[in-house]
Amino acid sequence: MTAVDRRWQMILDYSGDEPAFSQGTVFNFRERARRHGFLQVLLDHTVELARETGGFSHKRLRVLLDSSPLLGAGRVEDSFNLIGRAVGQLVKVAAKEVGRKPADLADELGLTVVSAKSVKAALDVDWRLPDARNEALNALLGQFEVLRSWLTQQFGKEQVAGPPIGEALATVERLIEQDTEPDPDSPSGGARIRQGGTNRRISIADPEMRHGRKSKTRVFSGYKRHVSVDADLAPLIVGVHLEPGNIREYEGAQPLLEDAERQGFAVTEAHFDRGYLVSEAIHERRGRGLRIVSKPPTPPRTGDRLNKSDFDIDVALGLVTCPSGRTEAIRKHRKQPVAIFPAEKCGQCQLLSRCQTGKRDRVVTIHPREELYQQMAKDLSTPEGRERRRARVAVEHALARLGGVQGRRARYFGIAKNQFHATASAVVANCFVVNGLLEAA
Repeated sequence: MTAVDRRWQMILDYSGDEPAFSQGTVFNFRERARRHGFLQVLLDHTVELARETGGFSHKRLRVLLDSSPLLGAGRVEDSFNLIGRAVGQLVKVAAKEVGRKPADLADELGLTVVSAKSVKAALDVDWRLPDARNEALNALLGQFEVLRSWLTQQFGKEQVAGPPIGEALATVERLIEQDTEPDPDSPSGGARIRQGGTNRRISIADPEMRHGRKSKTRVFSGYKRHVSVDADLAPLIVGVHLEPGNIREYEGAQPLLEDAERQGFAVTEAHFDRGYLVSEAIHERRGRGLRIVSKPPTPPRTGDRLNKSDFDIDVALGLVTCPSGRTEAIRKHRKQPVAIFPAEKCGQCQLLSRCQTGKRDRVVTIHPREELYQQMAKDLSTPEGRERRRARVAVEHALARLGGVQGRRARYFGIAKNQFHATASAVVANCFVVNGLLEAA
C-alpha cells in the first residue's frame, strides 16, 4: 500500500520503495483502535471541528434520525445448508481433537453431508416428491445423531460439553432448534422445517446478521445502519449505530441520543420517520422538553371505508365525533380507552355501509399518545408543519454519503467490526463537510 500508492506516501511523508509496515501491523492497529474506541474519538473531533468552523459553539442540538440497510458479508443459507455446514464445522473440530483428517472421519461415520460438495445432493432424495423435504431433513438429522453419539463415546459427556467441541455442537443444536419442529404427521416422530420464527440465524459465516425489512416490500439480509445528523450543519453525522436487520427501527434511537448527550449536547429537537415514533427513549426525553417532528401513524384504509382519521377526536374533552356528527364519550373498555358507536343508534346513517360491518358496533380505539398524534396531524395540515418535516431530507443525503464511503455491503463479519467500519466511514464523510465549511469561510 505505502509502496505503490502515492496518496499514502504523501500522507505519511514516506518515499521508500519498500512497504513502510506489514499487513499484520495494519490489522493489529485496526483491532487496537476498535477495542479502545479510537474512531469514536475521531468522529467526536470532526463534529467539534465542523461546529467551530460553522460558527456553532452552543451545546444545543437539533438532530435528524434515519437508517439504511447494510447488506451482510456472510452467505445467506437455507435450513439444510445451515445445519449441514454447521455439522461440517463440528466434524473439523472433532477431527482436530483426535488428530485425523475431517474427510476420513466423515467417511468412517457415513456423514455424506460433510464429504459431498452439496448438502442437498448428499441427502439423495427425489425433491419432486411431496415428502422429499421431510425425508431429507430427517436424513440430515440422523447423520448429526450419529456424529453426536460418536462424540459422546469418544470424549465423554464432560469433554463434549466444554470447548472447543461444546461450542461447535451448541451451534448445530441451536440451528436445529430454530429451524425444525416435530412433524405431527410422522408416525416415527420425525421432524419438519419450522415455518416463520423470530431472530433466526441465517448465515454460518456471520452469526449476527439477520433478515430485515425496511418497508413492506423492501427486504434485505444484514444490518440496519442508523445515523443522527446535526440539523443545523447537515449532513454532519453526529452518531452512527448498527443493529441486526431484524431489530425494529425504534431500537436505534436510544444509542443515537446517548451518543449526542455523551458529547455534551442537549438534544432539543428530533426529526425522524414513523419507525422511531414508538421509542420510549424519545418519549422519555419529550417529557423533559424534547420537541419531536414526525408524521403521525396512518390508520389503515380499505377501499372507501371510513377509518380512524375520519373521526374528530378531542382527547381533552373526552369526546369522539363521527363524520355524520354523532358524538360519543371516550370510556374504558377492557382496559383500553375507546369510543363506541352502537349499531342500533346508527341504523339510519347514510354512511353506515362505509362505517360498520353487519350489526357490529363501530369502535374507535384511543391510543395512549392520541393527543400527541392529533397535534402532529394538525401540524402536518399546515404549510409550516409540512416545511418543518421536509428538513429531514438532509439525513437521507448523509446516509447516501455514508453509503458512498462504506458501501452498501458490509466488509466484515459481525456487528463490532462493521460498527467500527461505519464509524470510520462517518469520519470520512464528516471530513467532506468540514472541507466545504472551510471553503465557504
